[in-house]
Amino acid sequence: MTTQASSFVELRRQLHQIPEPGFQEFKTQAVLLERIAALPQEHLEVRTWRTGILVRVKGTAPRRTFGYRADMDALPIEENTSYPFRSQHPGYMHACGHDLHMAIGMGVLSAFAKQPMSDDLVLVFQPAEEGPGGALPMLGSQELQGMMPDQMVALHIAPEYPVGTIATKPGILFANTSELFIDLTGKGGHAAFPHQANDMVVAAAQLVGQLQTIVARNINPLDSVVVTIGKIEGGTKQNIIAEKARLEGTIRTMSIDTMRRVKARIEALVSGLETAFDCKASIDYGSNYCQVYNNPAVTEEFMNFVRTDGAMNLIECTEAMTGEDFGYFLERIPGFMFWLGVDTPYGLHHASIEPNDQAVDPAIEVIVRYLRWKSAQ
Repeated sequence: MTTQASSFVELRRQLHQIPEPGFQEFKTQAVLLERIAALPQEHLEVRTWRTGILVRVKGTAPRRTFGYRADMDALPIEENTSYPFRSQHPGYMHACGHDLHMAIGMGVLSAFAKQPMSDDLVLVFQPAEEGPGGALPMLGSQELQGMMPDQMVALHIAPEYPVGTIATKPGILFANTSELFIDLTGKGGHAAFPHQANDMVVAAAQLVGQLQTIVARNINPLDSVVVTIGKIEGGTKQNIIAEKARLEGTIRTMSIDTMRRVKARIEALVSGLETAFDCKASIDYGSNYCQVYNNPAVTEEFMNFVRTDGAMNLIECTEAMTGEDFGYFLERIPGFMFWLGVDTPYGLHHASIEPNDQAVDPAIEVIVRYLRWKSAQ
């Protein structure tokens, strides 16, 4: 597969230059459809859903349907890499590896389009993983209902692991996640007369500190929770007391029950803030993603396959506070997600992340071998 795989590295670099936000992956979809059209069509059934793509490869004697999912969207980040194939879309970047995910997916599709296995395979190119969330509406679509897999597989690049490494575990791999948006409205005024106004910058600062007490004082220390405020907006000028402020953040938990308790505590704190600062407040939880829960039996089987196959190093990792809407697939379909090492010093969502795309070829090969082995059982 060496010649083929090198073309998928080229595809990754092409996709890296055209990052697009969720449900706006028009150029990305067009590039992938062009690639799919160039494959042998005898065994293929191609459908589109919004900016996503579904491709069924019909097996020679199908008993089951296996699925592989690759996400498509990018992030609103100004790229700061040394790549000669940097983003051509100002303000957007593939900073979470979705360009590699798609290239690997296309490599898997190409292998089976040319030589089908006995079972059916469905390639799911899914939009909007970074938001507002494409997995849940895609699962409810008529397009996918007609080719629903019996088992799902997906991967995510891992900057911290070297190329040639797969890391996963049975059970919870990624956390439950929720966006958090809090809007505060008070009374603006002149900075020289603070007693005649109601300052929402002060209220917002107070609330940020209070939110940190949830993890420190309201959650069992043996549980795992993250409450992060990543953005604050408030005010219009240095000598005007801010009438409005907005906090934007994220919540991460390892259980649905803990997520409910964290949200209840946030609501109590915000209600108290309204009284304390004589202001109005609203909370919006935005997009919510359920945990990524790897089916234990299927995951153990895959891990044993990787050990026996020997082409890649296997690490049994711990769970992470990462969020991924692939969890919605795993709520309904047995399967798993694994980390793929790409060996870069910068983390996910960083403007300077440079995943080593030499990880693309080995990933395609091990997934193809695994699916052929699984289908032969």
